[in-house]
Amino acid sequence: METCISPLPDTKDHGEVAGGALAKWPASLVALPPRIASNSLAGIIVQTFNTGLKLWEESVKYYKNSLIPPLAKRRYPNIMDMNSGLGSFAAALANDSIWVMNTIAPDTNENTLGVIYEHGLIGTYQNWYVILSPFI
Repeated sequence: METCISPLPDTKDHGEVAGGALAKWPASLVALPPRIASNSLAGIIVQTFNTGLKLWEESVKYYKNSLIPPLAKRRYPNIMDMNSGLGSFAAALANDSIWVMNTIAPDTNENTLGVIYEHGLIGTYQNWYVILSPFI
């Protein structure tokens, strides 16, 4: 069970939440998550977070205008992001009334599910390669 628990970062006092205060919804979608601000995730810095937000915002615009036009018409109310990273894809779709299930592999080098939660988003761990099908 321990591999399925997203650990809280170290805090300086018992009043801190997940290493710092959380922004209220919907500001939490673009606010710097405390886990990144406190450098509790190795290799993920503020610039990585901001670049990801900008990249996904631009990508979603492209998807809606050119690649997947039905996305702009809200034809897909539910989407699963099978490699969610920091949750920036879901954040880019938040104003479109599209529900995104963020998934993270439990054996990843970058356990970012806590960051997704700090965005105010939903997420889970999932190992897609271990799902067995009766048709294999």
